[in-house]
Amino acid sequence: MYSHTRTARPTARKTSTTIGKTSTTIEIPVAATENPIAATGKTGTTLVGTLPAGLRAAAAMRRLALLLVGLLTLTACHYDDASPSDGWRTTRGGLDTAAFVREHHYGLNYNFKVTGDSLRLSLRRPGESRLAWAPDSCTIRRGDKVVVADIALVPEDSTDSLWVKVARDQGTMGWIAESRLTDHAVPADPISQFIHTFSGSRMRVALLVAATAFLLFLVQGIRRRHLRTVHFNDIDSFYPTLLCLTVSGAATLYGSMQHFVPETWEEFYYHPTLNPFGLPAVLSVFVASVWLMVITALAAADDLRRRMDWADIPAYGASLLGVCMVLYLFFSLTTPCYLGYPCLVAYWAFALTRYLRHRSPRYVCGRCGRRINRLGRCPHCGAVNE
Repeated sequence: MYSHTRTARPTARKTSTTIGKTSTTIEIPVAATENPIAATGKTGTTLVGTLPAGLRAAAAMRRLALLLVGLLTLTACHYDDASPSDGWRTTRGGLDTAAFVREHHYGLNYNFKVTGDSLRLSLRRPGESRLAWAPDSCTIRRGDKVVVADIALVPEDSTDSLWVKVARDQGTMGWIAESRLTDHAVPADPISQFIHTFSGSRMRVALLVAATAFLLFLVQGIRRRHLRTVHFNDIDSFYPTLLCLTVSGAATLYGSMQHFVPETWEEFYYHPTLNPFGLPAVLSVFVASVWLMVITALAAADDLRRRMDWADIPAYGASLLGVCMVLYLFFSLTTPCYLGYPCLVAYWAFALTRYLRHRSPRYVCGRCGRRINRLGRCPHCGAVNE
């Protein structure tokens, strides 16, 4: 029986392993005892090691992803369906303002902006008799801002039982059916107007035509190998890829809300905000993704300024904008038919794989000056870089 002992450092501790008649004391660094992995063989030897840093990071990311999925699953947006008797109708035939606001998302003193060419307002309350000597209507024009002054229920009206009184000024006010008002006017908030314009059918058709033309141009440029764009012949920056990932994710969320929880999106449309806190979970993620798009776009523009010639920046910026436009149209239109979800996973995997596989080396050899992927021995000249 013999013993072999190595001197332990202040940051190490000793462990004893016995194999047969041999006793060996081996030092193990304290840092190596964190996250131990023990494996015992037939000889009774216990090996103590650590998880590699990459595996620890991957495990942490998996736990974080599972936590986020669990939070999104447990936090749901639910709105009760309106009862057949319409909860905002009172027993006296009047109007329950609070219940009306919950169902229609607007109420008294709410501001609209006219988008139609013109709207005719009735000067008399629905159901009242007409006076022969008094005018019976007035007109408001495109761009006029009006405020909701009153709301009335007209059960005997066969076209629309809900009428809204709106006023542009003291001398221009009158009644209009709610269906006509919502079809020819939008909320006066600038964010609501942007949503209305960007989500309109005409805008979607124009974007679809422009995206198709751009896609053909992009394919032709890539085939000739003279056009730099994201995912294909890209610059050494992750921000363009991150911008595309964010746009595709936000478009999928937008399509999901429009299809599965339209009440949530309608409430946001009438009362928009850029603050992601205090909203339902899906809206919080959507607003946060919008902010991430803005920040990532600024970071990508700064990287373009530092890494490309000024003459090449407009072409690359236009191609990046076109790719984002194609992604928005594709995922917002395919999500309601459930095709967008597998396509989103496939696209994210493709984008990350392309970036990791084709990114430029980060280091330069100190002897030969050529780029290398990692520190250590240079594959070109054999010098050791540390």
